[in-house]
Amino acid sequence: MSGIDDFRFKSHHLLIELDAATSMMMQLVSSKEVVGAGWDAATVRHHDAFEAWSAFLNSPESLLDEPAPPIH
Repeated sequence: MSGIDDFRFKSHHLLIELDAATSMMMQLVSSKEVVGAGWDAATVRHHDAFEAWSAFLNSPESLLDEPAPPIH
């Protein structure tokens, strides 16, 4: 796999988790369950998913810092 493919794979994995965590929170909001253990677990999951995404994008090894391969 090329560097950009590795970036896309990891990015996709992290975004799936962030999207799932966000969807769970919105489901709880729509059912008016914004207090209690379920809400607490959902907010921790969302926080952790966002932190993982942010850390990936801001890591010194981020593939965003590398020049894009030429397009043929």
